[in-house]
Amino acid sequence: MRGYRVAFLIALGGRCELTAPAQVMAAKPTSTVPQIALHDIAPASLCITRGELAGTRVEVPTFRATALGEGGDAAAIRFSVVGDTARKRALASGAERRQLGLKLRAVDGCNLLYVMWRLDPKPGLEVALKRNPGSRTHGECGAHGYTKLKPIRREKLPALVNGATHELRAEIAGDAILAWVDDKLVWRGELPVAARDLSGPAGLRSDNLAFELESVSVDARGGGKVDLALDCHDEAGPD
Repeated sequence: MRGYRVAFLIALGGRCELTAPAQVMAAKPTSTVPQIALHDIAPASLCITRGELAGTRVEVPTFRATALGEGGDAAAIRFSVVGDTARKRALASGAERRQLGLKLRAVDGCNLLYVMWRLDPKPGLEVALKRNPGSRTHGECGAHGYTKLKPIRREKLPALVNGATHELRAEIAGDAILAWVDDKLVWRGELPVAARDLSGPAGLRSDNLAFELESVSVDARGGGKVDLALDCHDEAGPD
């Protein structure tokens, strides 16, 4: 039959066994619904390494935060965009972007995964690995080490209208990374080999967008105790 591969019956020791083609034996596709349980954390418990959080509002052009002591394979934020920040700041690459998103397996500012909802240069979801073995601070890695991941599946995002509430969720499931917006799977791709040995907490970042952070949820399998006064350190420089 054209377009199909046929499995053959092979006689072995007087028995007949059906040998399936490789495609049939392949692993089942990753589920399209989240598999990792999350738990809510207070925004005040975040380690803010760049910018500031005024209650639940971010109004600074550069914001970086990490949920120290928590699991890093899944996270979600519920937010509503207020608009552009009053001041703008370019990234270390020189590009000026408006974006908001999640950090997964954030070992440090040089080694982590980003799942970003971008408005520039055109609206869409971008997933990237930043990997700089041996480096941990912005001064050591700058904007180096980025690899943009190609999606196996990608869906159009809703318009990011000021005042409208949205939820961005992402998780690592085996060798796959997936992202949802408002409970709809919008991105799925393969986790790079270089990211499979990363182990760090989840977090969030934003650039040039003011927003209300309505809730933060992270991988419920973490939960180690930390002392923010001792363990939370500022970063220097845009990334």
